[in-house]
Amino acid sequence: MVLNLEVRLYEDKNAPIQARVDDLLKRMSLEEKVAQLGSVGPDAVLDKQGEFCPEKAIKAIPFGIGQITRLAGASGLEPLKAAKAANAVQRFLIEETRLGIPALLHEECLSGLMAKGGTAYPQAIGLASTWNPDLVKKMTEEIRKQMLAISARLGLSPVLDLALDLRWGRVEETFGEDPYLTAVMATHYIKGLQEGPDLTNSVLGTLKHFAGHGICEGGRNHAPVHIGQRNFRETHLFPYAAAIKEANVKSVMNAYHDLDGFPCAASKELLTDILRGELGFDGIVVSDYNSIKMLHTEHQVAESKQQAGVLALEAGLDIELPRTDCYGELLVEAARSGLISMETIDEAVRRHLQLKFLLGLFDNPYVNEKHVIEVFETKEQRELARQLARESIVLLRNNDNLLPLDRAKLKSIALIGPSADNTRNMLGDYVYSAHVDSLEDAVPVVSIYEGIKTKLGDTVDINYAKGCEIMDEDTSGFAEAITAAQNSDVAIVVVGGRSGLSGLVSPGDISDVDFTSIKGRIKDTDGESHDRTNLGLWGVQEDLVKAIYETGTPTIVVLINGRPLAINWIAEHIPAVLEAWLPG
Repeated sequence: MVLNLEVRLYEDKNAPIQARVDDLLKRMSLEEKVAQLGSVGPDAVLDKQGEFCPEKAIKAIPFGIGQITRLAGASGLEPLKAAKAANAVQRFLIEETRLGIPALLHEECLSGLMAKGGTAYPQAIGLASTWNPDLVKKMTEEIRKQMLAISARLGLSPVLDLALDLRWGRVEETFGEDPYLTAVMATHYIKGLQEGPDLTNSVLGTLKHFAGHGICEGGRNHAPVHIGQRNFRETHLFPYAAAIKEANVKSVMNAYHDLDGFPCAASKELLTDILRGELGFDGIVVSDYNSIKMLHTEHQVAESKQQAGVLALEAGLDIELPRTDCYGELLVEAARSGLISMETIDEAVRRHLQLKFLLGLFDNPYVNEKHVIEVFETKEQRELARQLARESIVLLRNNDNLLPLDRAKLKSIALIGPSADNTRNMLGDYVYSAHVDSLEDAVPVVSIYEGIKTKLGDTVDINYAKGCEIMDEDTSGFAEAITAAQNSDVAIVVVGGRSGLSGLVSPGDISDVDFTSIKGRIKDTDGESHDRTNLGLWGVQEDLVKAIYETGTPTIVVLINGRPLAINWIAEHIPAVLEAWLPG
């Protein structure tokens, strides 16, 4: 244990925050400063059982660390175990490092805390379809409770990209194409996470991806963005300006792409002149995962990872995520050899330390493990998720007033389709189960079949048939589905997509990829890395709908998907169509 008998100003909770920051900064070595600009994942500090490992920590974070990356979300720890691990990490940093600087723990929280036990709310595109910002604020208030319980004080959400090319796989993560709706939803989202001007009981939200990411060339993730300055500022920067001004946002994440041929991660004009100078942002800029390294591997504007780190930090990118790669020792060497100034390093460190003081991490770094379970999957959270899901559903078509169904006259329902009795397909790509492609649901999820059966009880016969899978060409299940429809008063056909990251390839490592093997592993149609060349239904799903329609049974189509789809035939022939997005 590091013994400290000296009274240090930065440890005085009654001293002004700026004075505490100045005092601490003066005491820090170059290695300790640079450590505050980096991050490590749970594998660097936990053993295989998810317990804190001092031996690993001593090697990984001897000078402290800026952030811990998804201690719960990237480890698979249940909430209580995650809270215990967080306390152990903070205790090590405070008691076993020279200056005792706590870490800032971040997690993903786009549609709920992305960790085991985190309540799964509708995906962002569904939240936008509620047109109910107050309800979104209530959602993030509940997300805040769960994040605080496991010591996570920074959430890497919301997404402010405007969805203007529907081929892009990440459309589902956005609030749609309208800048004003995006601004309103994002502002309420942040206000729910950050409880007023006093941040000691808050989780910081992160606006991303700065900026213009939603109009990437060809709808391809990471691809270049071509846009005029007036359109860029009036349309794409508007939601950021609103959230910074109205919600006191303290964290922004850069985008992967380049603007006018210059990567966002290395653009001083974007990250400093515009973001700080014009928009008045005064928080930290965190890197999208591996985006600094991509300046070398993908954009190739840097000859080495060290040069990539120098370019990013000089541009105004304060923290490297998800792990230290281009900062760390490479940045220490750069400073000592004169490749980067100490003033640049100090400014980034100062910003990060100031946030840690504002959050109260120095004065109250631990969580109360006894109360963790009380805020996970409560009755109120489940009902809120249900209400959001209900309000997110869009009625696209209702000819002949087929909906709502008359329960008094209903004796049988055919429930058909690959998503009719599937819980995994209900989730957006940043829900834990979908993001890590787990074999079982990490939180309780209700399928459409289970929901209808619970609601109708034994009063209505439900004839279920899957019919087909989402992506393959097998029609052998059609016969069973047709029979189910013929024996029912009405047919509900649930088709669409599956969201997740099964096809994700790291752009920096593309030379080593076996694309044949990747194709066999891809199970998702929507989500990050799942960009498309067309917007129709995958596989033989439309053929299934046609087969059910031809039985003459009144047919309802329910779409479960992450982006608007081209459904021309369905729109012309099926009397009732519902867009349910990814309801969680």
